[in-house]
Amino acid sequence: MADGGRGKGSGEGRKGNGKSKHISARSAGAGSRAPAKPSPTPPAKPAESPSMKAGKTAPTTADSLYERYKEALRRGHVAALRGRPDLAIDAYGEAASIARDRALPHAAIGGILVRMERLPEALASFDRALELAPRDEAALRGRADALIGLGRRVDAADALDLLAEVLLGAGRLPDAADAARRALELAESRERRRTIEGMAVRLRESAGDEAAEQALNQALRFLEPPVAGAPASGAGITPAAGDERSPEAAPPDAPEPEPEPDPEPDLPDGVLLGIAAEEALSAGRVEEARDGLLTAARSHRRAGRSIAAIDALYLALAVAPADVDLHLLLAELYLERGWRAPAVDKLVLLARLAELAGDDDARRRLCALATDRLPGEPRLAELCA
Repeated sequence: MADGGRGKGSGEGRKGNGKSKHISARSAGAGSRAPAKPSPTPPAKPAESPSMKAGKTAPTTADSLYERYKEALRRGHVAALRGRPDLAIDAYGEAASIARDRALPHAAIGGILVRMERLPEALASFDRALELAPRDEAALRGRADALIGLGRRVDAADALDLLAEVLLGAGRLPDAADAARRALELAESRERRRTIEGMAVRLRESAGDEAAEQALNQALRFLEPPVAGAPASGAGITPAAGDERSPEAAPPDAPEPEPEPDPEPDLPDGVLLGIAAEEALSAGRVEEARDGLLTAARSHRRAGRSIAAIDALYLALAVAPADVDLHLLLAELYLERGWRAPAVDKLVLLARLAELAGDDDARRRLCALATDRLPGEPRLAELCA
């Protein structure tokens, strides 16, 4: 009996279990969703090597430094535009500390210091920029401006010479010609004049380029236009007696004159004087060289060799850039060759030098020349009023 009871109970239990499964399945279909299938497990990523990790980290650091550098420059530019030079210098200094190999922040600091008239500090900033980038355009231009402000005209001209070379190498001929012209105005020399002549030839080939035409107009002020009736290069040289080409040659039956004592009779006095002056200059006798070149220029002028006279004055101005006699004679020679614009510029420059030096005599002399040779010239009339 006990066995039978167990069998029955067991059977009922099996029936009951089957019924429960049926109800559960039906209830699940009626009131709930079937459980979702599990998603497949993604494949494991390969482990990164140390070099791969370094490759990810390094650009992030560099990008961060570059962004900080750009932000510091931006703050410097904004401060400069808003008239806050102190903040601009601080921001540019921060940029310089972030990118120690960049010339731009130092050149920017120099530009701010020039505006503040702190010229020695500005010059130091430009020099630092040029140590990092010797041909940096902004630094060269700024250095020239600082040197002009300090009265170092010859050094400023040297900086502009290099700037002209840099601009020419970059294919910016009009800008190069402008820099070369400024160098010549600051410290005149034959070499600088020849440089402008060469650039003018190239500028003429750029017809239709407005910038080139403007630069050419400026450059032409220092070139040599043909002058009608100008004496030949040998004018003023007295032919030796007995020369058949001389209108004053002695007749055939005249007694032969005594030989000239000059060992080089065909060499003009101005040339001899110039050679002696250049020898004095090479020996370091600057005042003697200046006096000799001025005398040579006057001799060339009397003989009708104005270009030789101008070349002698250019050389003299290289060692005595503020000499009133040299500037006045150069202005007179410009006028004799018909170069009105350079003559006016020369006298305006001389007036500024005279004002800075408090030289009333120089002002009186240049105004006398302006009244006599350039009456009605507005710029000179204002200066000499």
